[in-house]
Amino acid sequence: MYVQDREGLKQLVAELSGAACVAIDTEFMREKTYYPRLCLLQLASDTVVAAVDPLAIDDLSPLEPLMADAATTKVFHAGQQDIEILYRALGSTPAPVFDTQIAATLAGYPLQVGYGALVEGMLGITLDKSDTFTDWAARPLTAEQVDYALNDVRHLPDVYARLRDELAEKDRLAWLADDFERLADPATYEVVPEEQWRKVKRASTLDRRGLARLRELAAWREVEAQRRDLPRRWVLADESLVEIARRAPADRPALGAIRGIGERAVGRFGDALLRAVERGSGVPDEDLPRLPKRRRIAREAEQLADLMAVVVRVRAREHGVAPSLLAGKEDLARFAAGEESPLANGWRHALVGAELEALLAGHVALRVDDGAIAIEPYSDR
Repeated sequence: MYVQDREGLKQLVAELSGAACVAIDTEFMREKTYYPRLCLLQLASDTVVAAVDPLAIDDLSPLEPLMADAATTKVFHAGQQDIEILYRALGSTPAPVFDTQIAATLAGYPLQVGYGALVEGMLGITLDKSDTFTDWAARPLTAEQVDYALNDVRHLPDVYARLRDELAEKDRLAWLADDFERLADPATYEVVPEEQWRKVKRASTLDRRGLARLRELAAWREVEAQRRDLPRRWVLADESLVEIARRAPADRPALGAIRGIGERAVGRFGDALLRAVERGSGVPDEDLPRLPKRRRIAREAEQLADLMAVVVRVRAREHGVAPSLLAGKEDLARFAAGEESPLANGWRHALVGAELEALLAGHVALRVDDGAIAIEPYSDR
């Protein structure tokens, strides 16, 4: 089904309403814009598979009741960007959600397993990837292109059902709750302009006063990119922001003398950039921002991490998950040092974190039993 008008969209929603799950995927373009441009929306239940053309339908609000229906699980694969796009299009995030890429790691698949590999591994179906580089903004789309796009949701309900049942049988569904709540939380997709300086390349080369200027400059760029719907780098490159923050030009000639700042940028943005520099230069010393320094983990903690990694590998093998899903070397070192770590909370703590705490406390011992590592309570008696 290919839906190209509002009445057809209403009909599709009526057909999907009441479904236990609806699989969702999007095709979008973002190379020349700040916001992703939704070009195609694919939806599927056990009985309906459809593509919706948002370039032909300027009002997608008929989808809102379906996206908000608590009785219908919205299923995605690697869905954070898809959910962000729906949030921008509808003003709300779909809920509840289930992400098959995240769930698959708890069923023994590699981290960030691709959709095609998952469909082939679970269903024995090999998907066609011949239209990977389609320009989804071009119209008209061919029947082959639409059918290719529908493959991204056609098998997703089956994959979801199998993963759900497998994880329920292993009592692991509850482990996913925090991840899925975060995916459905609108706050996940809100951009705070004043925090964007942390993502600027080479920000670490600046002193704290320079970081204050960079904070103002990056916030200005974010708002300007949003306003003009342009990629950030098209407004001003990271390298240029850092140099302006470093040199703190006081007038247009000084600004124009900075490499990478052309006359056009000075003419269009000069006053705004100089005001941002002035605001950053005026921040009181006690309020200057700082980048978090990576704390050097004590040598003893790093050595303990090597021992703890043995326990992680044993338990990961027993539970059929990748060791890296439970903890990396740095996670273990921080856990040993008493610092914040994913092992301290949630399902990771239940699966192996509590046992690692016992190991660090001297209540668990490792021994070799017939060539295999055994983990058991320690007793000095």
